[in-house]
Amino acid sequence: MLWTITVGCLLLAGLIFRQTFRRDEGQEMAGEDAGLAILEFGRAFPGEAIREVITTTNGRTVFLRLHDGKAGCMNAHGHHYSCHLIEPGTVRVNSAGPKRLTVQFANAAYEGGTFEFRDERETAEVSLWLLGSFMPGLAGTDQQIVGQPS
Repeated sequence: MLWTITVGCLLLAGLIFRQTFRRDEGQEMAGEDAGLAILEFGRAFPGEAIREVITTTNGRTVFLRLHDGKAGCMNAHGHHYSCHLIEPGTVRVNSAGPKRLTVQFANAAYEGGTFEFRDERETAEVSLWLLGSFMPGLAGTDQQIVGQPS
């Protein structure tokens, strides 16, 4: 009888441990799901249509190209995303390598940082969304902050 109770307790402890581990794994994946990011951005900005999505290599940040040439950025913070629409003149972008961009947001400084992408094409695409798509007349100049004179 003692063996039966011991085995039953061990099985119960293993089941509880397994469920806890599975729940933690699901929380990590919530921050890396681009589909969830699209839904959250649509909830935050219902009037904006998304044309393209590029996720960083770690899956914690999502950059979005919107229908009218604007761009959006979302950062995962645990179970929540911080969503913001990038306005002209509020972003500064520098290259930090072939697959990395350093981005600074004037209106959300805590969201900036260095972001790494899967390949050079995605890096170039996001940099064009952030800089060139707002003010096409500035393409080819040495300005880094779009819409503000140097």
